[in-house]
Amino acid sequence: MASNSNGTSRINVPQAKGALDNMKYEIARELGVNLKQGYNGDLTSREAGYVGGYMVKRLIEQAESQMAGQY
Repeated sequence: MASNSNGTSRINVPQAKGALDNMKYEIARELGVNLKQGYNGDLTSREAGYVGGYMVKRLIEQAESQMAGQY
């Protein structure tokens, strides 16, 4: 993801949006975070950061596996 001048994020590969959304909800379920589609202003910063952090961790793990040839 890249950051726009107004501070919002945009996806560099728009075709990946669905997969990233699915990953986000899957990770939230695994962590017990009540993430729903639409407005999530009731989440704490800690909960939102927890989900985002695990997304990054999983994406790095996937990239490392691909680099090692272990699809």
